[in-house]
Amino acid sequence: MAEKQHYWLMKSEPNAFSIDDLARSPKQTTSWDGVRNYQARNFMRAMKAGEQVLFYHSNAQPPCLVGIAEVVKTAYPDATQFDPQDVHYDPGSLPDQPRWDVVDIRFVRKFAAPLSLNLLKEQSSLQGMELLRKGSRLSVQPVSAAEWKEILQLARRHKG
Repeated sequence: MAEKQHYWLMKSEPNAFSIDDLARSPKQTTSWDGVRNYQARNFMRAMKAGEQVLFYHSNAQPPCLVGIAEVVKTAYPDATQFDPQDVHYDPGSLPDQPRWDVVDIRFVRKFAAPLSLNLLKEQSSLQGMELLRKGSRLSVQPVSAAEWKEILQLARRHKG
């Protein structure tokens, strides 16, 4: 029996790393580093190559979904946790017992127009989405197959 396809959402502040930065990266690929929340890390550890990711611009005006990426390499230790010069350094993380992981993602496409958080909130079919849950701040989170389908349909209809 085939394993169920999973979908994900990853948040980034566009002034730190935007979907355009991903598209300009070598091979349109980057390591998603700096995640320092255990639940978000566990979601990254669950990701499989080929799974699709919604790219979300947080701390933007307005916050919005801007496109799609794909997981191309599964979880492996985040090197920034061992670098004392890096903002993501974790002195309690040891090379033989790393706490934090990264996954590699590749740009797939940018939406014709961003899907604002307010627009998403207006969709009755998305009311259970983790992103829209009050107090939800996870930078990496799962997206259900039904939510994924609805967002892709919304992106096709919403041209800006």
